Amino acid sequence: MTRDLLFDLGGVIVDIRRRDCIDAFQKLGFADIADYLGDYGQKGFFFDIEAGRIGADEFRAEIRKHIPQAVSDGQIDQAFNAFILGIPLQRLEALRRLRAEGHRTFVISNTNPIMWEQSLRDAFAGEGRDISAYFDGVVTSFEAGCCKPDKRIFDLCVERFGIVPEETTFFDDSEANCEAATRLGFRSVHVPPQSSFMEFLK
Repeated sequence: MTRDLLFDLGGVIVDIRRRDCIDAFQKLGFADIADYLGDYGQKGFFFDIEAGRIGADEFRAEIRKHIPQAVSDGQIDQAFNAFILGIPLQRLEALRRLRAEGHRTFVISNTNPIMWEQSLRDAFAGEGRDISAYFDGVVTSFEAGCCKPDKRIFDLCVERFGIVPEETTFFDDSEANCEAATRLGFRSVHVPPQSSFMEFLK
């Protein structure tokens, strides 16, 4: 295993369930929500907020165009955050152990400001710590202005963290993202659904 480890969040560190998010939006009246949400990537304005093209307020305004009755920002955010289930404590412990063993750990995540500032922040508080206790650095797609598997977001990680792709292991649940990282020189590990990155550490 390489010294530097680069992790995806959703499906690798954080447990997610697309169905819960779809159900929550449908209860609000967003009938065709499934057309916008994918297991490994989003479409339309759901992609736009992940790619940093629109902000939270613009996103909520787009949501309201698909819902026949009035809904609050809180209701929209709650439905969106239903995607995030949480992080098992043993994964948080494993991340801290990796850092204690001398590994540098980083995040590269396709995510959005609503989840980042709400459910993802809360998920990392399970041990009473914040995300800085588990990672040496973070790159999010909405901040970078592009999403995996775009080469630019990987290049930003290399530049910001001073990592060498050939000396870095990348963990992701998307085969397309792993293939993109491999082409850039990273050692990529595909983490399939219902598995844990901890199974692949050795």
